[in-house]
Order: sequence, then C-alpha cells, then structure tokens
Amino acid sequence: MALLKKRWLYFILPLLALTVAFTALHGPAPIQYITAPVRYGDIEQTVLATGTLNAINQVSVGAQVSGQLKSLKVALGEQVTKGQLVAEIDPILQQYTLRQAQANLDSAKAQKQAKQALLRQYELAYRRQQQMWQQDATSKANLEEAAASLDTTRAAISQLDAEMTAAQVSVDTAKANLGYTRITAPISGTVISIVTKEGQTVAASQSVPTIIKLADLDSMTVKAQISEADVINVKPGLKVWFTTLGEPDKRYFATLRAIEPASTSDSSDSSSASSSSSSSSSSSSSSSSSAVYYNGLFDVKNPDHRLRVSMTAQVTIVSGEAKNVLLVPVAAIENDAQQQAYVRVLEHDRVVNKTIQLGLKDSLNAQVLSGLNDGDSIILGDSKSSEAGTSNSGRMMPPPPGP
Repeated sequence: MALLKKRWLYFILPLLALTVAFTALHGPAPIQYITAPVRYGDIEQTVLATGTLNAINQVSVGAQVSGQLKSLKVALGEQVTKGQLVAEIDPILQQYTLRQAQANLDSAKAQKQAKQALLRQYELAYRRQQQMWQQDATSKANLEEAAASLDTTRAAISQLDAEMTAAQVSVDTAKANLGYTRITAPISGTVISIVTKEGQTVAASQSVPTIIKLADLDSMTVKAQISEADVINVKPGLKVWFTTLGEPDKRYFATLRAIEPASTSDSSDSSSASSSSSSSSSSSSSSSSSAVYYNGLFDVKNPDHRLRVSMTAQVTIVSGEAKNVLLVPVAAIENDAQQQAYVRVLEHDRVVNKTIQLGLKDSLNAQVLSGLNDGDSIILGDSKSSEAGTSNSGRMMPPPPGP
C-alpha cells in the first residue's frame, strides 16, 4: 500500500509543477465579456391596471306603484326596443283609486252648480232690497243681510273651485298611477337581469323596486383601477388596449376618456363616517395602510356583443411611446453615487463607464437621449463576475454551533 501511494505522488507532483509554471508564464485567463449593441428601435412605456366591463347605457327598470306583478313580457337575454311593454302590475287598486278621485271631482262640480244657482237667487234678492231701500220700503238690516248672503255664496264658490282643482289633481295622479301598472322599456337594449319574478308582490312605498335590468351592449365602458403610484403618469387621451380572460390574445383598442378625481375607497370612507370615534380611528389607520386606486374610464364598441357585463379586463395604458430611438438593455444600467445613470462600454478591449440620459423605459429596454452611439457594445456581464457568483453560490454555510 505504501508503495502505491509513492507511485501516485511521483505522478501528481510533476503535474502540479507544470501547472504553476504555466500560470507564472502566461498569467490568469483573460476576462470574457457578455455584450449587447446599442440599437435603434421602438419603445412603449405602459401602465398596467385591472378593470371591469359595464354597459355605457344601463338602466334598472322599476315599478312606481305597489301591487302584484301580474305578467312579465320579456325573457332573460331578449332584445327589446324603447317603449315596448315589459311587465304589468295588477291594476285593480289603481282603478279603484281613479274611480274614487273621479267621484270626488264630480261631487265638487255638483256642489258648485248648486252654489251657482243659490248665487243667482241671492243676487236677485239683493237687487230687490236695493230698490226697496231706495223707496224706504225695507230696513237697512234686510239690505245688509242680503249682501252678506251674496258674499258668502261667492266665497263658497271660490272654495269649491279650489276643491275641484285638488280633485282634478287627484284624478290625474290616479290616471298616471294606473298607467304605471304597464311598465315599458325606457331604452332599447338587452335584458341582462330579471330581479322580480311573475306573481311576486312589489311595494313602492319606500323605494322603487327593480323589475328587470336593461343594457345597451353595443357600446361598453371599462373602469380600470389605476394605482396612486401610476395615476400621475396618465391623462385623458392616451392610447389604451385590453384583453379578457377568455381571449388573452385578442386586443381591444380604445382611448382613455377620463380619470375619476376621487379614489375608489372614498365610498367606504364616507359610509364609516357615522361610526364611533374609536372605530373611525381604526378605520382611518387601516385605510391609510391599504392601497389606493383611481378609476380610469374608456369606451369600446361591441357590435357582436362578445364583451359582457362584469367581465374582467387586463388593461394596458400607453403613457409614452417613441419610434426609431436608441435603446439600451435595462439590465446594463447602473447608478453612481450621484444617482446618475451610467453603463459600461467595451471600447478597443477596454471597459469605459459612460454617463447617459434616459427617456422612456419598459421592462426590457430604456430610451437613451444622450451619452451613447448606435453600435456601442454595452457590457451585460463578464466571466469574472460569473465565477465569483458561482463560487459564492457553491460555498457551504458552516453548521450551527452545538449546544
């Protein structure tokens, strides 16, 4: 065994000597650089958001009178036109109310006719009393009594005129309520929801109960939630495109119409304003630590109705774009102590740091406004850094100290 070990030493020692001699003569291996050329190209700077699709014109069709839903004339998904009958409420109560209001109006008219006949009688009596007073054939008291009866009757007729007006208003209201039992479509569109079923009773005394929901699906609007970090970089008029979960490869293009000035959390903040001071403080601290979003609005045509209400839209807002400009990989950009951007450039086998001015930026490239020329070789990495990284990654951590 000892003899075998000596033979191995005789073989390894000369090999190590040759290696040391070669390294001393030729030095370490040269550093190899990974480079990419500066090139001309197009770039888009974008903002990503998630949105929800809704119809631009969507209406909840409700009942203005109470009663049983006697019949529903439409089905879910059916196309309806403006003015089309969509539902009927049992009109019996409204018919009774109209008959009562009409009877009150007729009674007031009859009372007025009676008072008008009495007025003519009092006018004649007053004239006779005037003639007799001129001839000293009656007393002053009789004349005054006739005048008082005349004035009282005229006032009663004026009161009946007011009662007739009120009765006419009641009749018109009852007619309108009777007309409300026939519910018609306020817009042309598609029935997207049936809230009240046929045979159900609706009560319109406190709120307007919804019967169906109509939407014009020819045009859709998207509410895209833009984070507060990105909202300062977008404005109305920017180009927008989005995809849906069902068609991730199909893009729908539009133009940003508006950005709502208040955040999406304002409604929840206002609803919690009436709570106690302790819960309000807790809600305020929770709200301040949560993300804040603002709705960006844009519209898109939907002639084939492929887009549906409440679909999720993956929205991309193009905040800036440039054509045929110098581009450099984002991975090559570093910052110096003054936070100025620079890149390492390989010039005649020498590494040179060049300060650059940047413009638009996407996930891969950045626009170079100054500091580089077309064709410059940008250093992305080198063999020395790779070897150091490999050495560090392969180094084993020491075991934890024992107890």
